[in-house]
Amino acid sequence: MVKVAGKPDNMSGITSHRPVISARRHVISAGHYLAAHAGFAMLEAGGNAIDAGVAAGIALGVLQSDLVSVAGVAPIILYHADSRKVFTISGLGGWPGLVTPDYFMHRHAGKIPRGLLRTVVPAAPDAWIAALQRWGTMRFGDVAAAAVRFAKEGFAAHPLLCESITTHRAAYEEWSANRAIYLPNGRPPKVGEPFVQSDLAKSLQYMVDQERAVLSKGRQAGLEAARAAFYTGDLGRTIVAYHEANGGLLRMADLAAFRCGIEPSVAVPFGKLSVHTCGPWCQGPVLVQMLRLVEATGVHKQPHNSFEYVHALTEIMKLAFADRHAYYGDPKFVDVPLDRLLSEGYAAERARLVHPGRAWPQMPPPGLAEAGMAHACGPVTSAPQPQLDTSYVCVVDRHGNVFSATPSDVSSSTPVIPGTGLCPSSRGSQSWADPALPASVAPGKRPRLTPSPALALGPDGRAIPFGTPGGDVQAQAMLQALLNRIVFGMDPQAAVEAPRFATYSFPDSFEPHSIQPGRLVLEARLPQSLADKLASVGHDVAWWPEWTWKAGAVCMIDSEPLAGVHHAGADPRRSTYALGW
Repeated sequence: MVKVAGKPDNMSGITSHRPVISARRHVISAGHYLAAHAGFAMLEAGGNAIDAGVAAGIALGVLQSDLVSVAGVAPIILYHADSRKVFTISGLGGWPGLVTPDYFMHRHAGKIPRGLLRTVVPAAPDAWIAALQRWGTMRFGDVAAAAVRFAKEGFAAHPLLCESITTHRAAYEEWSANRAIYLPNGRPPKVGEPFVQSDLAKSLQYMVDQERAVLSKGRQAGLEAARAAFYTGDLGRTIVAYHEANGGLLRMADLAAFRCGIEPSVAVPFGKLSVHTCGPWCQGPVLVQMLRLVEATGVHKQPHNSFEYVHALTEIMKLAFADRHAYYGDPKFVDVPLDRLLSEGYAAERARLVHPGRAWPQMPPPGLAEAGMAHACGPVTSAPQPQLDTSYVCVVDRHGNVFSATPSDVSSSTPVIPGTGLCPSSRGSQSWADPALPASVAPGKRPRLTPSPALALGPDGRAIPFGTPGGDVQAQAMLQALLNRIVFGMDPQAAVEAPRFATYSFPDSFEPHSIQPGRLVLEARLPQSLADKLASVGHDVAWWPEWTWKAGAVCMIDSEPLAGVHHAGADPRRSTYALGW
């Protein structure tokens, strides 16, 4: 008789598809493996986290130019070790001065159409250079070198790039300059084929050359010259000339007057951590509102991805998104009641709306609603519209600086400016035409942005930068990944890989702002029994594949200085990668 050994009490197997990256000196996690390499090269060359993050961010505008524009948006949140302060750069431009609050109501039946009329002032070049000027150590030519090479020499087309272009092929056909770049040989690129963007390489090189011309005057003068090449030089003039000739609204005065500015973060405590996001000009505070509700309901004490956990967290997300829709907007134009929205008392009030045995069949009412307040939604739809997407990068360096950024803007809904390879930011798609809503259109006003990097800080120097692409799924994926790490004790790689879920029971951030009442989508690694129980309490359950890029692609670093190590995770749902030393 053969005796079978009993199962050991503490048997454990593989908990993730990739190893967690652990490093003693510096580490980066980014939305594409070549961007991670570009940033890591800056760290190895002696640069800091800001240098590395900017290098990776600009590279993402080449490597993922279907989702990220070199002339798009680039919100940044960072921790500066020397000053021990958190700073944010919005990396988001406002509407041109020629727009009026009722422009789209009167001229376009309340819609914000595809094309040039969605253009807001491109902010990413200013954001990257402002970060270098204030906290970096390297020249623009240093940090842009990899991006120039990727654009000029090409890189192997990756699966998501090919899928994205194929999905939006008809949109790329609309403009000849887009068609020439994204449909080479008359079709979308195939995985592994070289993908070249010669005009984009020339635009970046022009900025590098303008910097080089004044380097004798010092690094700061060089950075300012690179910036001027875009905002007041040949690139800006070419962009504006195209707008003037084709019915666009952007003018040189809009570009010349633009500076992102540096703004304070929004933060709430969660356990021993302080979780920081950008302000309500983006959806960032939704994440910390959700954390307040997590504590108020105690949902984090439930078993991970149990019915109780998924149901309550979904209802929490609905409540936070209802407030996002009702109150969030550019605080330069809108009085956002953020102190009230983020208070413990308000969270306790809203927590009472989370019923353990019943789902809200649609978006709940906002918590501070007044009679007559406008809360218009777009059309009801049974399926999500194709998401316009983004990317992400985070870095921790040997000094303790921490960088977190979510660059974005697509190339399928607005024309490439011929000869430049650039798609100036079409982020106006995230505004609302109705002047009664807080995220409405006005000259100089910033749209309410979905890209929203985050950063959690703890005692003794602990830092957790994290973020993801995913449109309205971003905050939902980030919430789940953060709880996976700090509540359920998963390492950063396991935390970003665990199966996710998302609700669509609120107005989509993108034009036409559709809504899917009650919709809850689960990755198929979650069990059917869970879906059945969720459906029984009123959730409209649908399925994603077991692994899908639509659930986001979270990158996360957990830096623990007392232990002398940084741990990083990179989501295999996309081409993300982490590197460290």
